[in-house]
Amino acid sequence: MQAERSPNGFTLLELLVALAVFAIAALALLQMEGASISRTADLDQRLLREIVAQNMAAEILTDPAPPPVGSASGTIENAGRRFQWTRIVAMRADAGVLGIILSVRETTPGAPSQAFTLDFTRLPGS
Repeated sequence: MQAERSPNGFTLLELLVALAVFAIAALALLQMEGASISRTADLDQRLLREIVAQNMAAEILTDPAPPPVGSASGTIENAGRRFQWTRIVAMRADAGVLGIILSVRETTPGAPSQAFTLDFTRLPGS
């Protein structure tokens, strides 16, 4: 009687299944990497808008003269990128102080059109 031989190696079907599983896993990893890169670029742009707005707010709040009532806008460059800013100053009748809204939007070509806004019109407890 002849002993059964155990097969050496893998069959073609087993190789195809293993290759399909690997390909699906690789595609999922590539998609996650693309989403991660996109999110990182978005966070970088948002951070720069926030830094520009905070720098402008610090200039406004530390200036001994109050900003004029009304709206003003302009452009500023930071880190090689251009930003458009808008400042709205209004007198608050209920508190006798100025309310300031500062909005910053990146105007560099290819940048998203989202704006970062700081709102100094609310007083604590209001």
